[in-house]
Amino acid sequence: MKIVFYSFAFLFISFYAFSQQTPFEKSNGKETATYFQAIEFYKNLDRASSKILMKELGPTDAGYPLHLVLVSNDGKFDPAVWHKQNKVVILINNGIHPGEPDGIDASMMLVRDIVNQKIKLPDNVALAFIPVYNIGGCLNRNSFSRANQNGPVEYGFRGNSQNLDLNRDFTKNDSKEARSFAHIFHYLNPDILIDNHVSDGADYQHTMTMLTTQYDKLGADLGYWLKEKFEPELYKGMTKKGWDMVPYVNFETAKPDSGMLQFYDPPRYSSGYAALFQTIGFVPETHMLKPFADRVRSTYSFMQTVIEQSAIKANDLIAVRKKAIKDIEKEKIFPLGWVPDSSKYSMITFKGYEQAFKTSDATGLQRMYYDHMKPFTKQVKYYNVFSPEHFATKPEAYIVPQGWWAVIDLLKLNKVNMFQLKNDSTIEVEAYHIDDYKSLPRPYEKHHKNSDAKISSSKQKIKFLKGDYVIPMNQPANRYIVEMLEPTGDDSFFAWNFFDAILQQKEGYSDYRWEDIAAEVLKNNPDLKQKLEAKKLADPDFAKNASAQLNFIYKNSPYYESAHLRYPVYRLLAEYK
Repeated sequence: MKIVFYSFAFLFISFYAFSQQTPFEKSNGKETATYFQAIEFYKNLDRASSKILMKELGPTDAGYPLHLVLVSNDGKFDPAVWHKQNKVVILINNGIHPGEPDGIDASMMLVRDIVNQKIKLPDNVALAFIPVYNIGGCLNRNSFSRANQNGPVEYGFRGNSQNLDLNRDFTKNDSKEARSFAHIFHYLNPDILIDNHVSDGADYQHTMTMLTTQYDKLGADLGYWLKEKFEPELYKGMTKKGWDMVPYVNFETAKPDSGMLQFYDPPRYSSGYAALFQTIGFVPETHMLKPFADRVRSTYSFMQTVIEQSAIKANDLIAVRKKAIKDIEKEKIFPLGWVPDSSKYSMITFKGYEQAFKTSDATGLQRMYYDHMKPFTKQVKYYNVFSPEHFATKPEAYIVPQGWWAVIDLLKLNKVNMFQLKNDSTIEVEAYHIDDYKSLPRPYEKHHKNSDAKISSSKQKIKFLKGDYVIPMNQPANRYIVEMLEPTGDDSFFAWNFFDAILQQKEGYSDYRWEDIAAEVLKNNPDLKQKLEAKKLADPDFAKNASAQLNFIYKNSPYYESAHLRYPVYRLLAEYK
């Protein structure tokens, strides 16, 4: 009797789960799921289907765990096994900006439709969904913070529980979400990352636009394959489904005749971070003024199209990505900056609206608007080639003193291989000096970000302590390591203020006391005295400034602290054993 009851209960749960409608569907495309509705929805699918496993994989600032929904036809949910089976692994992130909830609802329907076999998940593809990434923002629901957006009725807020924009946090890791994401990312080692968004900016006819990882960052072969072999099929697939897609529209009020620039995605963003590990990143951006229902359905179609094309091209994708990972271990020179090449472009078909002007009902002055009575279709130049700059040559290894534990922790989180010195050791290294830099006068995402660092280098013998970390540069994480440890990187640890303590001088002197010592220093150092006299001759203001001269002597003497402005990440130029 019990067996019959349990069987009936299982069938009831399965039927309910397979047929359950989302809040989006129940409201005829007007509402988005709350955090709790989304999690309960996936829990029901997990109970009902052997194709679904839902796991908790790390904390968030909101106090709730970050969930991961794994989907695989064969009921195997170990990502390491997926890779051995030559499955394409796709990670789909939703709700990083909960005011842009399209992916939350589209993913719920997609997973359900896979379970009830409305659409087929190919056997050579495995999926992983983060149902809601920014949980704190999702719980902070309102109807007004997305002033430019057409629905849903209510939605979450962009900032998380610390009021952080989580799509600026992938390298600095100020949030628990970002740390949990890194754990999930390396647990999965995805071939493709999809991070679902909604756009701001210009008005145009397209419902779906797409931001693609900057090709060059992925390596020559993988970047070429993405640009020439894979990405074009996504555009074709979306057109067949009724959604003419264009690249992310990277202009607002300028006329499209001047062309459109590919979005530059440094590592602070999800796609830029993924590229550091040779993972292809797509950021679908639905158009904020299109009806919510259309935006969700186009997001569904985009994910479906990526799945379809990944299955068709699985062998090529897996092979070219494996090669890119191997190549990065041998790469010797890494660009840390990129500038658009205005001499190279593709032509894309852009469907927009003519701009016009009229008197504003709000201000009484002239305002610009897009005239929907005057749509146009034209060929537009798309500048999607970047030239590298600010190169860094890879050392044999980096050495990071253990006192910089915040940096060490993040390197470990990102699966960087390293070992600790077994004894106190004096080692000759290349050391950087921070000659100049700029800092933002106002905070940006909790930081006064550093930029435009000017550095010089010299060989020095530095005393390292037992327990300091050596990071060999012969590993898959090489690009991540270089981007994060070289101070001139866009989103390096130096850029995000992890090393600001070395920018402040800790010791000093009183002029009256230093006068006598400075005279003794000059007496014992004729070369320094000669440099001082030469500087006086070259700089009349300096010649009249006693304090400036004393400071010059101090900074060129053994009394000046060596740690001031010396970058505390050292480059080992020969193998350390």
